[in-house]
Amino acid sequence: PEPPPPLLSADVTGLVSQFARSFVLIFPVYVLGYLGLSFSWVLIALCGLFWMRRYRGGKASRLGRALAFLEDEEEAVRLGVAAAELPAWVHFSDTERAEWLNKTVKQMWPFICQFIEKLFRETIEPAVRGANNHLSTFSFTKIDIGHQPLRINGVKVYTENVDKRQIILDLQISFVGNCEIDLEIKRYFCRAGVKSIQIHGTMRVILEPLIGDMPLVGALSLFFLRKPLLEINWTGLTNLLDVPGLNGLSDTIILDIISNYLVLPNRITVPLVSEVQIAQLRFPIPKGVLRIHFIEAQDLEGKDTYLKGIVKGKSDPYGIIRVGNQIFQSKVIKENLNPKWNEVYEALVYEHPGQELEIELFDEDPDKDDFLGSLMIDLIEVEKERLLDEWFTLDEVSKGKLHLKLEWLTLMPTAENLDKVLTSIRADKDQANDGLSSALLILYLDSARNLPSGKKINSNPNPLVLLSVGHKAQESKIRYKTNEPVWEENFTFFVHNPKRQDLEVEVRDEQHQCSLGNFKLPLSQLLESEDLTMHQRFHLSNSGPNSTIYMKIALRVLSLEKQARSPDHQHSAQVKRPSLSKDARKSSFKPHVPVPPPADSHKPVPASPVTDSDKKADGAEKSQPPSASPQWPTDLSRSSSSLQASNFNYSPSHLSVKEPTPSIASDISLPIATQELRQRLRQLENGTTLGQSPLGQIQLTIRHSSQRNKLIVVVHSCRNLIAFSEEGSDPYVRMYLLPDKRRSGRRKTHVSKKTLNPVFDQIFDFSVSLPEVQRRTLDVAVKNSGGFLSKDKGLLGKLLIPLASEELAKGWTQW
Repeated sequence: PEPPPPLLSADVTGLVSQFARSFVLIFPVYVLGYLGLSFSWVLIALCGLFWMRRYRGGKASRLGRALAFLEDEEEAVRLGVAAAELPAWVHFSDTERAEWLNKTVKQMWPFICQFIEKLFRETIEPAVRGANNHLSTFSFTKIDIGHQPLRINGVKVYTENVDKRQIILDLQISFVGNCEIDLEIKRYFCRAGVKSIQIHGTMRVILEPLIGDMPLVGALSLFFLRKPLLEINWTGLTNLLDVPGLNGLSDTIILDIISNYLVLPNRITVPLVSEVQIAQLRFPIPKGVLRIHFIEAQDLEGKDTYLKGIVKGKSDPYGIIRVGNQIFQSKVIKENLNPKWNEVYEALVYEHPGQELEIELFDEDPDKDDFLGSLMIDLIEVEKERLLDEWFTLDEVSKGKLHLKLEWLTLMPTAENLDKVLTSIRADKDQANDGLSSALLILYLDSARNLPSGKKINSNPNPLVLLSVGHKAQESKIRYKTNEPVWEENFTFFVHNPKRQDLEVEVRDEQHQCSLGNFKLPLSQLLESEDLTMHQRFHLSNSGPNSTIYMKIALRVLSLEKQARSPDHQHSAQVKRPSLSKDARKSSFKPHVPVPPPADSHKPVPASPVTDSDKKADGAEKSQPPSASPQWPTDLSRSSSSLQASNFNYSPSHLSVKEPTPSIASDISLPIATQELRQRLRQLENGTTLGQSPLGQIQLTIRHSSQRNKLIVVVHSCRNLIAFSEEGSDPYVRMYLLPDKRRSGRRKTHVSKKTLNPVFDQIFDFSVSLPEVQRRTLDVAVKNSGGFLSKDKGLLGKLLIPLASEELAKGWTQW
């Protein structure tokens, strides 16, 4: 017989474990009491822990639903999946199922994973190690993409409005991978990784050119039409990025990295035939340019309320305009249900089949902006009509209309209509380098040879290329430790007047911050070239004896070809109804913190305004910036006004700052500044200013010190500034030495409180040689500080001063 169980038994391990858990929970409470701190800290910690667990649980739940949906799509549909998760073929009749393609991808998936692992270990890992000495011990310890293959939810093939020598397919892809990618930096004992990834988006596949020999297709091009939706679960050190708040920021940064390689106009090109011109396929010429006149709206909904909703107020509307990957944001019109923006934007269109003009209106609020309506217009209809000027009814709201004027500009390879285009945009009457565009400059940067070593002899530089046309500058990527870099990058510039503007190219060493060579190409030379194109090696000045840079440069004139219409012809753009819900579209469309793009961005950065209205055309022409003038701007009435600056607009100040995109033809939105500025412009038109500048003045001393090899700028004072409030303004001066607009290159004075005639008397310097500074432009802006939560932040005035003067070494002082 079995012995009877003991009357008393003790599980020592369990008791110790339970005691340790209790001690971990109670000890923080004891410490708080011992230190005399409030019990509220315990409640805050518990709330944070509960929020974190709930957030991670929701993320795991979404991942599980997505995996279940991919494993058994029909069962998921039968059980009633939300409309936003249904595949594309359910919503769109022209999108087809492609189960045979999914079965093929599933069969190939193990070999695709092998290719991805090889790519990580042989390409990405060495590149990361060579980028910085601190990352020399970087390595991937584990790369497992997972067993769940990429799924294609629908395929759309374009048969109309496409070139007969190409095949265009749109693939609705979804990847829900339980992957494990672990990495470590042994030098710092740092480990991190990713345990799951979700990617959903529309990938375009172009097979071109079609040829008469096998394999019938010359090359394969892949890219996303817009940023895909991304969700990542982190492990290790990067698990901190799953904290709410940091999660959205990390996903946004990764999406920006993906955009630099895979979102239009960037693409991956796989050649199938050696004779195919890969550079032309990788960076094709845009199909056209869309000029968007964002004019006004009427009868918008009032979203602002008072007394807890008892009293209905108005709205503070602004618009977000999107064409592909290019996003523009208008200024905010305060407390107006019938706002007038009168702004103009220009956007490149690379693939108009499948691309739409998307517009959303929002009411600006301190916490969360309210939705005021949306609009989607098919660009194929705009291309057919060439010019549309009409009112559109807003979708997803009960009322509201939007007035747009849309122009489709064709890219012409001849200069026959250039004079006509310059006259139409009034570029033949002024010397400015900005305004509406008459041409598009397309540049393919291939490579460079025999670059000098830089500051250190026998050391390879880290070269990058700085390209600028007028006041617009872009940078190439950095190539590390080589004097024969290969970039293979494409850049585009909107050109105001190609007869007067130049392309400036400078190769710089990123490591030592020095110039490796430069050259200047007047765009008028392109007008004399065949097909307005140059494809050659250019010799670099101030460089080695055999230093060259290889580029292909093309100029295309923007022409509005109005088609002949019968008198009774009526046209109306096709407005597409959104297929997603309002919340889903807002989360994927509205940027979290729209910041002006970096210098290597491929979307247009329009410059200063042309006119405010037809009635004030003369006054606006007088206020054009003196950017192209080779001499000191003695007539201050030609300097840019406070709210018509070239690169900065008034930004409403609240905790999540949103910077409006600079418009080419902008209106004025600040009520107090608007009233005073209009009064001064009226005085200027009537000639009653008695010699004073109605837009304000600034006194500067500028000289170059050859001994110190520095540009010295003394900011003395300002006078006759615009009042941003009834108490005056809080002005300060900000300066950049263009085209360098990095934070390290910014200079600022102190803030003078409540004055329109501040005195600064501060000295600033820029480390730059005399030959180089004569190719630069000094960007001086007088801004209103306004305080932390003030709504009076903004620009008081701006001045662009070319430094190409022989008297720069002597210096001068002038208002």
